[in-house]
Amino acid sequence: MSESRQPLDFSGNPFRLEGKVALVTGGASGIGREIALTFAAMGAQVGVLDVQGEKAAEVAATCQRGSTGYFCDVASATSVTTVVGTVMADFGRIDILVNCAGVALIEPATDLSLATWESTIDINLKGAFLLCQGVGRHMLAAGRGRIINIASQAATVGLEGHAAYCASKAGLLGLTRALAVEWGGRGVTVNTISPTVVLTDLGRAVWAGEKGEAFRKLIPSGRFAYPDEVAATALFLASDAASMVNGADILVDGGYTAR
Repeated sequence: MSESRQPLDFSGNPFRLEGKVALVTGGASGIGREIALTFAAMGAQVGVLDVQGEKAAEVAATCQRGSTGYFCDVASATSVTTVVGTVMADFGRIDILVNCAGVALIEPATDLSLATWESTIDINLKGAFLLCQGVGRHMLAAGRGRIINIASQAATVGLEGHAAYCASKAGLLGLTRALAVEWGGRGVTVNTISPTVVLTDLGRAVWAGEKGEAFRKLIPSGRFAYPDEVAATALFLASDAASMVNGADILVDGGYTAR
């Protein structure tokens, strides 16, 4: 069978996102905010989704380019259905989805409450599925799309006190691979990014002091990641340069899981 495509144009910038509409969940802060700003800087219109609707609107205003902030509780099927419909009405298309909304509720497994387990799974895994399904239907109808799920090194290795978190992120890898196989032949790629500790405001607070120093020593690169390093990886996966990358998990962990 003969196949052909247009080669990448490196005389320009294959990472530009002009004409694309991107949705970023958890976009009001941290990694999600950095991804939204990066995508906008590279030409995309961004729908910034977050349970903190006002902060999502503030980030969207910073993004400019007609970007818009939306309230969305990713754990609620009704909320997801509503926001996806609203975004389609506002923009007419969705080219890129980044599932970045998540929680990390740390408890020893023997003390892990059912409420903590359910909240972690609902937000980190069920929420990503609901967005993938809702947005994926529109992408499949259009015959194109990029879905990027933010997982974690905790999807690959066990971390003490992270039973619910590890389970949710490992499940996200499984979901991603299944969708990549099911949708890859229909123009939609699905991949994950798995960072180590990222120095967001929250990351700096949680990993300050001796605890952070001890963990940092386990990373071959000798440091934690920065939000813009995760955003740069997301930009690659969202771009035309990554058209043949599907079902992959890109580790942004300084070699932590290579041990």
